[in-house]
Amino acid sequence: MRLVRATAEQTSAVTGLALLLWPENTREVLKKDFREVLSSSENAVFLAYDKETAIGFAQCGLRHDYVEGTCSSPVGYLEGIFVRSENRGRKVASALLGCCMDWSREQGCTEFASDCELTNTASLRFHLQSGFREANRIICFVREL
Repeated sequence: MRLVRATAEQTSAVTGLALLLWPENTREVLKKDFREVLSSSENAVFLAYDKETAIGFAQCGLRHDYVEGTCSSPVGYLEGIFVRSENRGRKVASALLGCCMDWSREQGCTEFASDCELTNTASLRFHLQSGFREANRIICFVREL
């Protein structure tokens, strides 16, 4: 396995993996979003490769607003992480998370945070096994005006 920080040339590889994580999006929207993310000094994306095939990615960024359970700013934040199903169980996600945490430390962060949906038990298990502690649970509401 090879880990790299993604560049603009790898936008398509990142977008393809991100579509598997966030299928409610379109390729065009995600590609546009990742072009911006990859050109921002406030974000980083890491790719895991098995030979020449991208098998996973992690996106992290700096959050300057309040992050639940933290007491510093900025906070490194795991925005998304995904590993192809056939490559799971090989510590790929842990290695990608390590890249994100290292990058956050390099940016001066002393805390790192993340979130997951209440029903995503696999993500919850990954976070707890990776040393995260649960800070809070919320249910968000919205209504039309």
